[in-house]
Amino acid sequence: MRFVHLLKLCSFESATSLNDVGCGYGAVLAFLAKRFRGTAIDYLGLDISPAMITQAQKLWQKRIGTKFLIASTSPRTADYSIASGIFNVKLKQPIDLWELFVAKSLANMHSTSRRGFAVNFLTPTSAQSLPVPELYYAQPDVWREYCERTFNSKVEVIAGYGLREYTLIARSS
Repeated sequence: MRFVHLLKLCSFESATSLNDVGCGYGAVLAFLAKRFRGTAIDYLGLDISPAMITQAQKLWQKRIGTKFLIASTSPRTADYSIASGIFNVKLKQPIDLWELFVAKSLANMHSTSRRGFAVNFLTPTSAQSLPVPELYYAQPDVWREYCERTFNSKVEVIAGYGLREYTLIARSS
């Protein structure tokens, strides 16, 4: 479900390039192969975990147009960038430092994306449940307004798809 909403950002009508920040083992590639079989996608997966990149390279070594790097930011500009779940687990980081990390990450994604980027955030918990202190929850308007103001992006927030999260899509103006 996450990939469905993150990839609403992209047009797959013709060849495109995609940066996947926090790619893990490259799970989005299986989704892309099923949904967009006929489209050439120049894919760059980035992750800070060497073990994840090693696994991704093993799994996807035969896929044309696919590269993986141990990195937190992309060295190239692509049509689009996505990040799934990288902002959710803050562990013991103070909120102000975590939000600085989020802001810098969004700025990096904006600067390395020609057409836009998409990310997801956990939805703040309801009054009936207690938040998990190691997780980061954000009101949609906080990062929507940040992206509109800072990047002059056209921003869409998608929520209510059965997960306790929302997807933020920031398209370049």
